[in-house]
Parts: sequence; structure tokens; C-alpha cells
Amino acid sequence: MGMNYESILSKGSIQALMNNEEVKEPVMQVLGSRKIAASGTDERYRLLISDGLNHNSFALLASQLNGMVSSGELSDFAIIKIKRHIISNVTDRTKSNKQVLLLLDISVLVKGSDVGLKIGDPKPIIDAVSSNNSVSTKVSTNQKVSPIKPQSSNLNNNFQNNIDAIHPLNSLSPYQNKWTIRVRIMNKSAIRTWTNQRGDGKLFSMDLVDEHGEIRATAFNNECDKFYDMIEVNKVYFITKGIVKTANKKYTNLNNDYELTLNGETQIFPCHDFDDTQMPAMKFNFISLNVIKNLDIDSMVDVIGVCQHTSDIVNLVSKTTKKDLRKRDITLVDQSLSSVTVTLWDNLAEEFDGSLQPVVAIKGSKIREFMGSKSLSLMGSSIIQINPDIEDSHRLRGWYDALPSTVEFNSISTRSESGTNSQFHTIKSAQIAQLGSGDKADYYSMYSYLVFIKGDSALYKACPKADCQKKVIDRNDGTYRCEKCNDESENFKYRLLLQAQLCDTTSSQWVTMFQEAGEGLLGINTSELGKLYDNDKEEYNNVIHKKIFKMFETRVRAKLETYNNETRLKVSVMNMKPVDYKLASSKLITDIKRLSGMGTSSM
Repeated sequence: MGMNYESILSKGSIQALMNNEEVKEPVMQVLGSRKIAASGTDERYRLLISDGLNHNSFALLASQLNGMVSSGELSDFAIIKIKRHIISNVTDRTKSNKQVLLLLDISVLVKGSDVGLKIGDPKPIIDAVSSNNSVSTKVSTNQKVSPIKPQSSNLNNNFQNNIDAIHPLNSLSPYQNKWTIRVRIMNKSAIRTWTNQRGDGKLFSMDLVDEHGEIRATAFNNECDKFYDMIEVNKVYFITKGIVKTANKKYTNLNNDYELTLNGETQIFPCHDFDDTQMPAMKFNFISLNVIKNLDIDSMVDVIGVCQHTSDIVNLVSKTTKKDLRKRDITLVDQSLSSVTVTLWDNLAEEFDGSLQPVVAIKGSKIREFMGSKSLSLMGSSIIQINPDIEDSHRLRGWYDALPSTVEFNSISTRSESGTNSQFHTIKSAQIAQLGSGDKADYYSMYSYLVFIKGDSALYKACPKADCQKKVIDRNDGTYRCEKCNDESENFKYRLLLQAQLCDTTSSQWVTMFQEAGEGLLGINTSELGKLYDNDKEEYNNVIHKKIFKMFETRVRAKLETYNNETRLKVSVMNMKPVDYKLASSKLITDIKRLSGMGTSSM
């Protein structure tokens, strides 16, 4: 065909790029590619590229473009246009500096099969990096994210001299070791500590945002001490140097494939003399509540909804850390006519006020699953906003206020275990339906009164080991024996096991409440209840019986169990909570209408 491909190559562009000169969308030829090992799970391709005059083997293809190689689109001898790139300094295994051309966005102008040969006689490019004149990273793009000169006049002089360009967050990658970002702090977690075989440690995380993206940054130990107090949420800072690595999506849902780790070289300075109205304060990626049921457990999601219901605070003890915890469940609803339970913890649980049914926006909530139902739980890094001044919030408020009182919501957090009857029952109707008599347990809810608790047998002495709940034998000599552990100890721990009677207008039912459900009902942890049992029996009885003759919404598990050749129905309480009379009345109205319709259709 006689096409003069040499004329379309951007001759001299490789040398210009390595000298940090701006070159807009250079055209080059790919002479070869090979797969290389990379950090994280992403594979990388190293390219040999030529501009017809020089060639350079230190070109890396961004991981999101790997498919162009594997599909054959980007083959040897192909002519490409580089639409977006980064020049970065990296240190190789020999501890010497190398310049790397990271290709972020390219397009193939001519297929390699159409060209079929090397164009011209390109010579190797001479590395432009010297130990005395380090070249900074620059970004070239046609998407208006080119380097921006910092405007602050109050920076530390040494720091200011090291800033040649501000890098957009969406341009950072593990192949850069010199960069400066200007970001707003969206969120800062509390300091968290850990202890393991390698020692103790601490960390905090913060979510950063700029005009072009967002990213999570984490500081450990020395950097945690150095930066925690100086960082203020919603302020804008310059941050330079640190480690860029593949993001662990188990702990963040920010829209970035990478995350930052601050290290000993990291510097952070407040950004003054800058119009921060250009910088977004928060970026949400809201999903509809009805989507949650189809997402994987432990996924991190942003949600917004109206707080339809707020439960009381429940005190409990962590099974892993043994620390006292406080939690509160709230129910959010949205325009998909779905509802989901969200768990708030500790101070947030205590401070939350849902009495006016506010709009709640949450960034970074984790999907949990228990007994077939999905719910959301806030993490240390989660951000919650009440009635935020954003369009989604105003739209939700208007929608909810205009809803008819009879509207029904599909609860994503309703348990759907095998064999479960998710409807409410009276005690008698559950008995008539023989719930619990099948091969698998049945779960159901009911409105019932608590009429009696066996107080004398509510506590038992158990093995003090964290992973054992077996009742111990009191040897009456100051020691206690655990048959399961085959061990004796001078200590024991109290465990809660309540035997109680419920009743409604149809019948009565004896039920069992284990420790978590019992603590939730009584509002006290077992260790404190044990102290009252030993030291103040009157107050102990007051705690045990203070909920008597009150109505609760009770969820139970029913199952036939055999013990000593005797089979009997065992009904265990999963949780008991005060009746939400507004929701109960709406449900009753709906049931009446449904039954009325059935009666009419059968006439």
C-alpha cells in the first residue's frame, strides 16, 4: 500500500518527555512487550517503544490497559497515540534511579499486522536522570488535570522548593516515588491499637479528596503520633511522599484502585491562600437499598435513607476482645420501598437522635449477614451525616413526607432462614402450625407480654476460660472444676440463662433466653448482674423483674430437641424489643385489609 508510517511518528518526543517537556499526545510505535512481576495482584506489561528516532524500554502499561495486550489489539509494530501518561523516578534493585514512562491512556492508530516492521532506525535513549538533578513527576493529559502550581505562600521553604507540580489523586500509582497532592480531609478515624506476636502497634486512617478523585491514607506508629493531632477534618493540606499500593477493598469503598501509607519521608503542611471552594467536601457513591441483598458480605457501600425507626441502646460484651460495647439499630428506607437495619456503635449509638425521622447519609458501611438476613454496620472509618444539604437528601425528605401511612416496605434485614416463617404469629397460631416440628428450626415473631422470669436460676457459674461456657462443679473448697476442660480453678464467670413465660390473648409459652438476648432485655451485662447477685439480692431481683408485664416484639427460634430420650419443643428468644406501635398499627391495618379482601373474593 506504500503508506509512509514514519511521517506520523512524533520524532524526538521520547527525549522531550524524559526532559519533562510537555508533549501533547505523542505518536509512537510499539517494538515489543513482555509481562513483568509487580506488587499486589495486578500483572504488568513492559513495552519497548520508539518515536522513529529513539527507543525506550522503560515504558509500563497501566494495569487497566492489560486487556489491549492479551486481546492482541496492542501487538508488536502497532502505532499508538499516548493520550495520558506519567513520567516517574523509581529505584531499581541496584539502588540506581530510573525514569519510567507510565502509559495511562492510549489508542491504537494502526494495527501491528498492518505495519509489519520496525519504522526507521531508532537508537537507545540515554537516561536523563542524574544524581544531582532529580526530575520530578509530571502528568500529561487532555482531560484538564495537568499539573497545577501551588498557590500557598506560607509553606516551609524547603517543602516549597520540592514542589514542582500538584498531582491529581487519580494519577497516583505504585510506580511513582515523588509526588505532591493537595487534598481535603473528608474523614479521620480514631486511633486503633493492636497486639500480636510481633508486638504492639497503632494506626489511624483518613479519607482524602480533591477535584479529580479520592483515596484512603493510613499512618502507623511513629507517623500516627506525628500527624494525628495536626490533621483536622475538612481542612486542605499538601501531602508529599509516601507509599502507593493496591487498595484493600475489604476496608474501603473509595473510588480508587490504590491507597496511601504515610512513612518517615512523608511531609504534611496546611494549604493556605487557596480558594478551597473548588475542592469538594465529600463524595458519595450512593446505592439503592434494594441492591444490598444482591451484594457480597463485607462489601463497603454508601447509602442514604430516611430513619424510619430507632431502637433502644443495647449493652453487650465483645466475644473477641471482651470489651463492653454499646449498640443501637436504626431502620433506613428509600424510594425503592426497601428497608435495611443499620447498626451504630458506642458514642455514635448514644448520640444518635432519630425522633424526628431524619435523612441519614452513610459513607463506607459494611454489609453483614446473620441467619439469612443482610444488614449494615458502621466501621471506624465510616462517615455519617444527618440531614445533609445535598440534592439526594432533599429529594428523599419530600418523597417520604408525601407517603401514605399504609405504604409497606420490603425489609432486606428480615431473616430468611430455611424453614423460616417470616410472618407474625400469635402463640396459639404457632402451636397450631406446629412450628419447630420439622427437620429444621423455624423462626417467627410475635407480640407478647413478659409475665414471669425464674430469677433464682437466671445465673450459673461457668468455666472462666474465654472459649468455654460449660457449667463448673463447686467443690466447696474454694475451687471449681470444669469437666469439659478437665481443669480446676479458683475462679469462675457468671453466665446468663433466663427461663421466662410469655403470653398473649391466645395462649402462653415458656421460652429460654441465652446471654446476649437476656442482656439485651435486662439492659445490664452479666458480670454486673453477678455482682448484684452476690452483694445486693434486692437490687438483683429489681433488675430481673423490672420488665415484667410489658409488651414486646419478640423473635423466637422453635425446634424439637431430644434429651435423655425425651423429645420436647424448645423455644428460644433471639431478641426482644419494645413495640413500635406506629409500625404495629400499620401492619394491623394492612392485615385487616388483606383478610377483608380475601373474605370478599370467597363470597
